[in-house]
Amino acid sequence: MSKTAAANKTATSYTPLAISPARVLRGEHCLANSGQEIAKLGVRPLVIGGNNTLKTIKPFIEPVLKAEKLISQSASYSPDCAESSLIKLKNLATEHQADLVIGVGGGKALDTAKLLAHQCGLPIVTIPTSGATCAAWTALSNIYSEAGAFEYDVTLSRCPELLILDYGLVRTAPQRTLVAGIGDAIAKWYEASVSSGESSATLLISAVQQARILRDILFQKSAIALQKPDSNEWREVVDATVLLAGVIGGLGGAECRTVAAHAVHNGLTHLVEAHDVLHGEKVAYGILVQLRLEEMVQGNILAASSRQQLIKFYTEIGLPKTLEDLGLENISLAQLRKVAIIATQPQSDIHRLPFSVSAEQLTAAMVSTTVKTAKATSTATRK
Repeated sequence: MSKTAAANKTATSYTPLAISPARVLRGEHCLANSGQEIAKLGVRPLVIGGNNTLKTIKPFIEPVLKAEKLISQSASYSPDCAESSLIKLKNLATEHQADLVIGVGGGKALDTAKLLAHQCGLPIVTIPTSGATCAAWTALSNIYSEAGAFEYDVTLSRCPELLILDYGLVRTAPQRTLVAGIGDAIAKWYEASVSSGESSATLLISAVQQARILRDILFQKSAIALQKPDSNEWREVVDATVLLAGVIGGLGGAECRTVAAHAVHNGLTHLVEAHDVLHGEKVAYGILVQLRLEEMVQGNILAASSRQQLIKFYTEIGLPKTLEDLGLENISLAQLRKVAIIATQPQSDIHRLPFSVSAEQLTAAMVSTTVKTAKATSTATRK
């Protein structure tokens, strides 16, 4: 090998990490005091959110931007975080001469805003309006069809420049969104602990251990948090779903993000009947399916025990345990097979499992999870 080739190899033999936002503001009504931080990043922000979110956020964010004399324009990402939406928003950013993107809302709004900023080379501020996902933190965006079906994800070059976690704003969201966020966040342990294998990489080990801590926090504090939204427990659970879940993905990278639970979610998005089901609700069901796969394929007794522990936890806080809980009791076996085929495509995250999975095995796991879970719940009720 020549010296030039060796130098080039050395220069490119690294793994770029996007671990965290440059700055995080969090606290009660901290959005009201965020104007100077936002103004450091740009003076012509394009504010992106859903139609309802933009109406909700207006009285919160408009005074902040006006106080700093920022020239803003709002835009909806509707119909979805889709390629067509991004084209429309990119044209609007050019027309507005935007030098900053502000994303407000849930996962799809924030994913759209992050990807737009990435494509336009602009800084990004994320303002989550619920505790439903860690999208405000991560350097990742999911792309969907206009009908809401998952298509692919995009790794971004960096995490947001600024994340504003306003507890007062998040508290205005329906409690269902935080319950869904708990389902999405707790999946970190069940997926990362499997996909990381026997890796000795320091950061990956650290991420997996953080996922264990995240799981334990949610087990211990979720019920209290949901009963008392003004409590420290509520704030700690929101921190866990929005911030700590993002830390784990940042430290662990792709090997620590998603496995079968999210693959099941991705497959379910292709059912029209599932479009009103929240991301974290589908993921929570997907965890049970993943554990059932581990039990079926590997004979993993610990997976069976973990599944029963989760069923009890889900019952306590209101996460879905069955297809019926997801409102999908009327879908056909053919539709379920379609979900399984999509979830087991060659590029699917399900193949981070330490064993191979076919569409037939996944279909069987989804069916048996629903049946066995329903029987277990019925038995528990009789007792």
